[in-house]
Amino acid sequence: MRRTALLAAAATLLGSLAAAPAAHADGPYGQGLDHCAATATGALACRFDVAPGTYDVTVTLGGETAGSTAVTGETRRALLAETATAAGQTVRRSFTVDVRDPEGEPTGPAGGPGLDLVLGGAAPRVTALRVTPAPAARRLFLVGDSTVCDQPGDPYTGWGQQLPVHLGRGIAVANHADSGESTVTFLANPALFDTVEAAVRPGDPVLIQLAHNDKQTDAATYRANLTSLVERVRARGGDPVLVTPIVRRWFNADGTLDNGVALLVNGLGVDHPAEIRALAASLGTPLIDLTALTKARVEQLGPEASKALYLTTEKRDNTHTSVRGATEYAALVAAELRARDIVPDRLLR
Repeated sequence: MRRTALLAAAATLLGSLAAAPAAHADGPYGQGLDHCAATATGALACRFDVAPGTYDVTVTLGGETAGSTAVTGETRRALLAETATAAGQTVRRSFTVDVRDPEGEPTGPAGGPGLDLVLGGAAPRVTALRVTPAPAARRLFLVGDSTVCDQPGDPYTGWGQQLPVHLGRGIAVANHADSGESTVTFLANPALFDTVEAAVRPGDPVLIQLAHNDKQTDAATYRANLTSLVERVRARGGDPVLVTPIVRRWFNADGTLDNGVALLVNGLGVDHPAEIRALAASLGTPLIDLTALTKARVEQLGPEASKALYLTTEKRDNTHTSVRGATEYAALVAAELRARDIVPDRLLR
């Protein structure tokens, strides 16, 4: 009974294969839907035996019946936003993926080898899939903490995990953010910044958001650490971008977040966002003021509705974001990438 149901689901997911011969193996690694299997939830789970690197993925969505398909991959990364197709309609979408080992947080579980994709959504319909090496693709590197990283377990979600849906083919998010890291530890651990530094190529943007765990870092050390990160990225020909941290959802009685807990003032009185703003100005580094942007959004929603952005209800956690919060905050970052010309329009969705 279960086998029959899965076969029926697979037939629906694959659309009309008779009209889509490209669905079969045709690439250097035999890429195609023959690398996929239907799951009990109605999605297609696909695995490609490829080495670490950057890869272009092209999917043809649609089929005989109406559908709505989204693509995720590796450690819960959002790669393609939900895309609707009418009955009989097909659309082609492409994006670029960074495959690395470990596939998620640098100090976390290794994950599976190769490239893992999940073709899901409300009503997934897929007629073709192709994965090809893209060694010349640019990478957008993320240096950060648990509010940015590829979180391995639901409901935790970092904004960096949701950022790839805003990028098109030709650039991939390389999310090296890691839970619990400060400017001190990110520089000290060879698995962290040393790895990023070695991978940066000329023209690669490197977004740096570190503050939440610098709880006892004094101002001089904090500035020196951020300066070192910026200068080492520049020495590789990369383009550093300083990012102020997302706010904590910690309201005053008047409905504002105008307090040190919400705005990341540490135990020594160091105002992290202010330090980052001043340093960006002195170093001539682009700034994404995510503190200001997220503060405005949380205050706009108010004490009750803003709970949905964080894990307030699920975990009594007002620091880490839900899927919704990470999705909204990633959109804020993407808008700044465009507005400040950090990533060219042609590489953004």
